[in-house]
Order: sequence, then structure tokens, then C-alpha cells
Amino acid sequence: MAGILITGGAGFIGSHLVDLLVREGQGPIVVVDNLLLGRRELLGDHEASGAVVFHEMDAASSELAEVLAKGSFDTVYHLAANSDIQAGSTDLVRDYHHTFQTTFNVARWAAEHGVRKIVYASSSAIYGDAQGVTLGEDHGPLRPISFYGAAKLAGEAFLSAFSFMRELDVCVVRFPNVVGGRATHGVIGDFIGKLRRDPSCLEILGDGSQEKPYLHVSDLLRAIALASARTEGLLAVNVAGRGATTVRRIADIVCEEMGLAGVRYDFTGGRVGWKGDVPRFDYDVGRITSLGWTPTLDSDGAVRRATRDILKTV
Repeated sequence: MAGILITGGAGFIGSHLVDLLVREGQGPIVVVDNLLLGRRELLGDHEASGAVVFHEMDAASSELAEVLAKGSFDTVYHLAANSDIQAGSTDLVRDYHHTFQTTFNVARWAAEHGVRKIVYASSSAIYGDAQGVTLGEDHGPLRPISFYGAAKLAGEAFLSAFSFMRELDVCVVRFPNVVGGRATHGVIGDFIGKLRRDPSCLEILGDGSQEKPYLHVSDLLRAIALASARTEGLLAVNVAGRGATTVRRIADIVCEEMGLAGVRYDFTGGRVGWKGDVPRFDYDVGRITSLGWTPTLDSDGAVRRATRDILKTV
């Protein structure tokens, strides 16, 4: 029986994907994660039941080739990457290694060992700071402004070539601002941590007007499953929440869910929170919705549910 390999499967999105695939009875499932941000305990019940086999390793290392050689895998979900864009802005090797090299090596070794399909977690960061245009999958030119976006775009380029040269089915899912329980970083968890340290005042990076579509992880997983099932050759889809939420509104929601009133907001100022951030964009999700997907939560609803998810665990 052909199996499923998930790189980054002990992380935020990866562990939720594992939960879904196990519930659906898919498998056997093998998870690879270097545990820099992932947590093995998120897979504990699945490992104990035998539904998941876990390997702690770097997805860019030759150890991954050995795992692929020993197993029989039909699909690889490639989620391993540096998911902390801001951290990658100072560590120049971070995205080159953890975001790009992992992708190249996953594609190379998957093709060598008979994998039929790769599902690639890409990002809206590949589009860069494109203001005043609607970002569809065929938008160009692509000018990422973060090292993370550049590494994701380079990964897409190589996967496109592997799809043609090695006849791999490749599903590219470009998503921004996914939120939910188990998130390792992000504005919601950042605000919760700051408010627990000082419930009277909240520092907010930028001017608070940055506005983006937020998507709950449960809605993302439905989109991934749908797009993957429809992939033949190369398919790229944008996925995002309905509507958009400002950073200031996120602060309001977090304060409401924590039961805090009268919190003073201290803005650091400026159009962006940090260099490489894209403060707002207009995302076209017509391709994925034409396949039958719609998010169950709008952007504000996703932020509120994620806040509740996180507050239950921290």
C-alpha cells in the first residue's frame, strides 16, 4: 500500500494535517521534522497507535532520501520551511536552507523514488508588495521582498521544472496568514504574550492599519485536500480567508477574548511592522472556489476562533 510522507508534520499546519489524514483513515503516514519549531508531542497519540511513524531529521539532508528509498510513497506533503519570515530577515541562511534547499531535495529524491505527487505549501509572499492589483495565480512579474518569499518562489520554479522533466504531479497552494491552535508564532500569540506580561498596555508594530485576509487552519486543510485531489501535472491555487482584518482589529479581538478593557495601544508607527512585511494585498481565490471550496469562517471569525484556540493551550 502506497504511503504518505509529510515534511514539517510536527509543526502548526503539519500536525493538523496529520490529524485529518489519520481521521480519514489514510496512510500509512510517515512524518519528518527537525523539531526546530515542531513538537513531537503533537503526534504522540498517532505514534502510539501506530498510525504515524516519526523521523527527526532535516528535510534537506540525505537522510530523507533513505526514508523515501525504504518506503513506498504515493504523495509527499512538503510543509517543512522557515515559517518565521521576520527571523529570516536577519539570518540570511535560514530561508536558503530551510525553505529552498528542503524543497529542491524533496523534489529530487521524490522523483528518484517513484513518488507520484508533491503538495507544496507556498505563500502569498511570492507576489511581493504588489499594491493596486488583484493577485491571481497568473500575476506577474513576481517580485518578492522577503527572503522567505524569494525562497518559496525559487521552490515553485524548481517544482514546475520537476513536474515537466520528471512527470510529477505538483499541487502548489499559496496561502497567507493561517491562524489556529498550535501556531508557533504570529500576531495573535504575540499579543497574548504581551498582554499577559502587562494587561494595561499593548505594543503594536506599525500603525495598526495593516490589513490582511486571515484563514483558519481547518479551512486551509479542506482547500489542500480539494486542490490535491484535482491536480494533474502542475496546479497552483491561491487560498485565503473571506474579507480582511486590520492589526488593530486583531488587538481588539484578543483583548475581548482575554476579558481586558481599557488597554492602551502603543504603535511603533510606519506602514509596515517590519521590513519585508506586506501590509495589505488583494488576493484572488477564484480558482480554488471554482473547485467548490469556500471558507467556513470569515477573516475576523478566523482570528477570533484562533485566539480562543491559543488561549486554551497557553
